[in-house]
Amino acid sequence: MQESYGTLSETINGLKKDGYTLDFNINKECVICDRQNISLSPEDFEIDKVYRFEGDANPEDQSILYAISSPKFKVKGVLVNGYGISSDEKSNAVISKLRIHTASTIKNELTENIEVDIKTNEATPLRPEGDRMLDALLVEMDLNIFIEQLKNEVTWTTTNRNSITIFKSDNTTIVLIGLHKNAELKKHQAKGNIHVQLLEGEIKFTTEQQTVLLKKGKMIALKANIPHSVIAVEESFFLLTMIVIP
Repeated sequence: MQESYGTLSETINGLKKDGYTLDFNINKECVICDRQNISLSPEDFEIDKVYRFEGDANPEDQSILYAISSPKFKVKGVLVNGYGISSDEKSNAVISKLRIHTASTIKNELTENIEVDIKTNEATPLRPEGDRMLDALLVEMDLNIFIEQLKNEVTWTTTNRNSITIFKSDNTTIVLIGLHKNAELKKHQAKGNIHVQLLEGEIKFTTEQQTVLLKKGKMIALKANIPHSVIAVEESFFLLTMIVIP
């Protein structure tokens, strides 16, 4: 099993050659394979490898691929799920129960030995370094460094945008998004409440009811499931925070 096969489709094809031939889906609290007519509870299988893909820099296109094996049923396959603001809520409820090899547990004396899952990102073809902290008791984020990183990546020079997820917990996601002048995030909606904070530049944020011109130092809050679009008046960078309320 390779560390990277390339794109999402290339990785799926590569894993098939390595024996991960089945397609798994989420059904309530289980992982199922329609072809084999089997249903696996979390204790029935392991996650052998995790691959993350940040797409064409649109945060809604981000996805994660799990290479799954079950010694009990003697099967191997893949499960594709969204992450960032495209995460599937049902899938996340099951994924959170699985033994993911990148997760570890620590005990913190300041919190009376509460067990905390430390989540880091996996390496991707665009970001091969990996190991970026996504969730812990305290996550430090240097926004200036992240902005420079976005500007120096090939995605920024070959498309009109770039983005990076800098925090991801069970109910909160923070994404730093950069847009070239006139770049547009077409009308869409988020399943949680969102906060948009402009760090650099100027953007036009539009709902069906109104349009707001956001400049550096300003932010807005929007309720869940409200269609909206974003256009960059000039080169801009902003934080998108989404909070999903159960």
